[in-house]
Amino acid sequence: MTFKEANKNISIKSYLAQNDIFPTKEMGYYALYKCPFRQDKDPSMKVDYVKNMWFDFGTNQGGSLVDLVMAVNQLSPQEALGLLEKGDYGINSFSFHGNKQVTPNEVTIKKMQSLQNSALTDYLCTRKIDIEIAKLYLEEIYYSVKGKYYFSVAFKNDKGGYELRNPYLKNCLAPKDITTIRNSKANCDICLVFEGFMNFLSYLTLSKEIEPLNCDSIILNSTSQLKNMIDNHPKYNMYYCYLDNDNAGSQAVEILKQSFGTKVIDHSFLYEQYNDLNDMLCDKKIISENASSPPKVINPVIDQRTL
Repeated sequence: MTFKEANKNISIKSYLAQNDIFPTKEMGYYALYKCPFRQDKDPSMKVDYVKNMWFDFGTNQGGSLVDLVMAVNQLSPQEALGLLEKGDYGINSFSFHGNKQVTPNEVTIKKMQSLQNSALTDYLCTRKIDIEIAKLYLEEIYYSVKGKYYFSVAFKNDKGGYELRNPYLKNCLAPKDITTIRNSKANCDICLVFEGFMNFLSYLTLSKEIEPLNCDSIILNSTSQLKNMIDNHPKYNMYYCYLDNDNAGSQAVEILKQSFGTKVIDHSFLYEQYNDLNDMLCDKKIISENASSPPKVINPVIDQRTL
C-alpha cells in the first residue's frame, strides 16, 4: 500500500471508529471530534468526510489520514503506513444511513452508552422531545454491519432487540418485539398503547411526566406486533390507545377491540388534527391551519371524563 492509496481508500472516520473514537457532533459532510492525540475537553478536531482530511483547531495541525496516524501514535510516516496495512479499515465511515432489520450475527456492536452525542440529542430536539425524559428510555449505539459503520439512538424491546433511529435511519436490531414499561405497582389495571417509542416520548413530553406513570405502557414498535401483544402479554382492565390517525392505526384499534372489547379506548381524538402525537408536539397538522387548537393530551388515569 502506498501513502496515496492509504489516504484515498481508508476513511479517517473509519480509522477513528476502529479505535473506539466517535464523533461528538455530526454536521452532514463533516463532524467534530475530541482530538485523539491530546487532552481535549471540547470537540476541537474537524474531520471533512468528502476531502478525507482533518484539522485540529487547538493546535492548528491538520492533514491526511497518515498524518493523523502519525500524530496519534507518535510514528514515522513509514511506521504509520505499516500500521494501516495491518488494520481492517475499509473505505466506509460511520454513517446515519440504513433502512432494514439486521440480525445479531450481521452486527458488531462497538459501543453502547447513555444518550449524550449532540448529533443524536439535536435530532431529538428537532422532534421536540424533552432530552431529560429521553435519557430515561434511550441509549446510543455504535455498530457496524458488513464493514459499514452506523450510530443512532436505541430503544430496547422485551426480547433484547433495539429500535434504531437517527435523522436518516429507521430500522431495528433483531429480535423484533414490543417494549413493556411497567409501573412500580405489582398489579396495574391500566395500560397505554403506543405504536412507536417516539410517540411514547412525545406523550411524556406533552404531559411532562418524568416520574413513572400511574399505569403500564406498551410500545408496539410496529403494528405487526399486535398479535404478539394480544397473545403473550399480561391483560389489563383498560387499554388507552395512542395510535396513528391513519388506516393502520384505526385497524389496530379495531383488532384490539375484537380481543378486549369495551376495555379498549381510542384516544386518537385528542390529536385528531395530527397524524400522531409527535406531529402534535411539533405542530404538524394534517388539516387546515384555520382549525381550532387541539386539546391538550391528558393523563387518562386521572381524567375521569374518559373513564
